[in-house]
Amino acid sequence: QVQLVESGGGLVQPGGSLRLSCAASGSIFSINAMAWFRQAPGKERELVAHITSGGSTNYADSVKGRFTISRDNAKNTVYLQMNSLKPEDTAVYYCNADTKPIDGTYNYYDYWGKGTLVTVSS
Repeated sequence: QVQLVESGGGLVQPGGSLRLSCAASGSIFSINAMAWFRQAPGKERELVAHITSGGSTNYADSVKGRFTISRDNAKNTVYLQMNSLKPEDTAVYYCNADTKPIDGTYNYYDYWGKGTLVTVSS
């Protein structure tokens, strides 16, 4: 079993910053790409930022220049530094990891965390 646990969400004023963390644990053989998604009330889940195992990144246009994704491969952890937060960034943020568990196969699977709520409001 592989588990992803997010942390770092909370209430922040517009213009403020938060840093989200997501730690993967369990029977992990290796992790390819990791990503952050978000889902605002009444909206579909959307990709926020993506990082490959080699460190290449890409971002949704709405967060470019404000958010930074990074990872620590030794800790199986991905981070999302969020600066200059706006009310429209309010959402539940989910971590995603393309992971090969220790199961005797060559298959990779998508694993998801349960999400952490970020609320941007004055």
